[in-house]
Amino acid sequence: MLDFLLNFLIHGVTHATWLVKLVYFFVVTQLTILAVTLYLHRSQAHRGVDFHPALAHFFRFWSWLTTGMVTKEWVAVHRKHHAKCETEEDPHSPKVFGVETVLWQGVDLYRVAAARSEDLEKYGRGTPEDWLERHLYARHPYSGPTLMFLVNILLFGVWGLAISALQMIWIPFWAAGVVNGLGHWWGYRNFETSDLSTNLTPWGVFIGGEELHNNHHAFPSSAKFALRRFEFDIGWALIRGLETLGLAKVLRVAPSLDVRPNIALPDTETLKALLSHRFQVMTDYFGGVIVPILREEAAHAGASLKALPRTLRRALANGGRWLDEHSRERLQEIVRQRPVLATVCEFRARLAALLERGNHGAEAMLAALQDWCREAEASGIRALADFAARLRGYALVPVRA
Repeated sequence: MLDFLLNFLIHGVTHATWLVKLVYFFVVTQLTILAVTLYLHRSQAHRGVDFHPALAHFFRFWSWLTTGMVTKEWVAVHRKHHAKCETEEDPHSPKVFGVETVLWQGVDLYRVAAARSEDLEKYGRGTPEDWLERHLYARHPYSGPTLMFLVNILLFGVWGLAISALQMIWIPFWAAGVVNGLGHWWGYRNFETSDLSTNLTPWGVFIGGEELHNNHHAFPSSAKFALRRFEFDIGWALIRGLETLGLAKVLRVAPSLDVRPNIALPDTETLKALLSHRFQVMTDYFGGVIVPILREEAAHAGASLKALPRTLRRALANGGRWLDEHSRERLQEIVRQRPVLATVCEFRARLAALLERGNHGAEAMLAALQDWCREAEASGIRALADFAARLRGYALVPVRA
């Protein structure tokens, strides 16, 4: 009897080799990543994709089994993050809490946010409220990880303890820590969004495509996160595969921009495209107008502008929104001293303000946009005039899902 117990504790019922244990760990953790990115994030939080009821329930069950996450809580916390991004009300902003806090204590920030019942009701609408959710998943969230713990012990003996421990920290570290922390602190940006989101890598493989965080903030409801030719989103690849099998239906993907020729003035198609792609438009403005002007100013103005720190140069893309007071004043002084740079920055601010109005007063917005284009083309600044001429022809091209 003692030999049997010792043998069980050391090997479990499987007597698995190290390779089998590693494969098992990789499979279960990747399934958890997929349950989070495909089901909780892209499907439940943003309605970018629907899954077959059986597959959707498997994802919900697996999230409960391996992490104890409640769908309504996760969705509410994430939606609030988008609604209040980089403010004091953001549940996990590195700008507010510091990147080290979000990276290493992200799960604690999540628990605090998930405990706010008023936020659950406001931001958690539309999530499952069936019998299983009410009586099992939401009522007994810790029963899932406990059951997973017992299964791991049964399969691998004492090694199941280590596997269970690593499983429990996998999502808190990668999702709550790395994506929410580093994904708003370090990386590259395709879009000048109204937050600090970044893409950690162009090849979203290890954590389901969530590494493409700036792309997601630019188009939150898109089921596809990869938006550049060199980017790869493994979550999207799996969605397409499930769609082929009849297990998924893509509802939304980010549309692309087209440029129509011979458009004399911006029209309603232009306005629709700009509102859908306002972050892309402002990013293009920085690269196509401000950057060339900076180069010209540097060539003629000498060392003072050449010595402008990269942080301040990049801040011209958003009007110095994220700078501290001292740096913002310094940037404003540099701009004031250079009339051409000041002019293009003023046009940037006007365009940004126009696009931030949303869909309120479409006729007034269109008239203001037409005036903006006329004035930009008459400014005598070639880069600005060229941008305005191109902007007139913008139109949406729906992406085939």
